[in-house]
Amino acid sequence: PVRLEESGGGSVQNGGSLRLSCAASGFTSAYYCMAWFRQIPGKEREEVALIDSDGHTTYTMYADSVKGRFTISNDTTKTTLYLQMDRLTPEDTAMYYCAADNTPGDCRVALRVLGTEAFAYWGQGTQVNVSS
Repeated sequence: PVRLEESGGGSVQNGGSLRLSCAASGFTSAYYCMAWFRQIPGKEREEVALIDSDGHTTYTMYADSVKGRFTISNDTTKTTLYLQMDRLTPEDTAMYYCAADNTPGDCRVALRVLGTEAFAYWGQGTQVNVSS
């Protein structure tokens, strides 16, 4: 089975940085779209960043709230997903989740239409706390 395991969360001060990692295993397809989401208690899980590839071009997409501060990437084997988070603010405090899916098609469109339902596989999350 596909397994996703996040790490790298922790506590930082306003303006600090963290790098989240997501170790993926059990992939049976060469293609997977991967993304980071976050959620705070009482609110819906929201997308943070997405990375997708058609074999020739890599696409990334970011929520407006993190553009210019966060960077999503993966390693060459695509078994580890990263989220570099810079200039963190208290509003970034949340549980961060890694997600993956191998449904054919444009993953960015699927995310816009289906939201979290566009992803079949999820990690358990890693907590990020940013103090003011």
